[in-house]
Amino acid sequence: MSTFSIFLVLITIVCFLLIIVIMVQNPKGGGLSSSLGGSTQMGGVQKTTDFLDKSTWTLATVLIVLILLSSLSFSGSLSDANSKIIDEKESVAPAKPATTTPAKPVAPESEKK
Repeated sequence: MSTFSIFLVLITIVCFLLIIVIMVQNPKGGGLSSSLGGSTQMGGVQKTTDFLDKSTWTLATVLIVLILLSSLSFSGSLSDANSKIIDEKESVAPAKPATTTPAKPVAPESEKK
């Protein structure tokens, strides 16, 4: 399994977790934090909201780092020599035909009259 494939699996897992954490939150104050307790609970609601907020930012940061590392492994600086998708082959350019006659200068229209 190549390094890029490992990063791809990790990115997929982090994306799935990020989707779950975002879906649990409710932008209008509902979601998981409102279903766990009312206003009588001293800090449970605030701690749940803080945990969801911190986990969202952490997962987003991990996702960006994994994407950057996977792009490095795909370009070849961290990857194996055998895991290249495109083979590097020398391309032969066609030879230019040699012109033996020089081009004739064209006179401007004003000199032709």
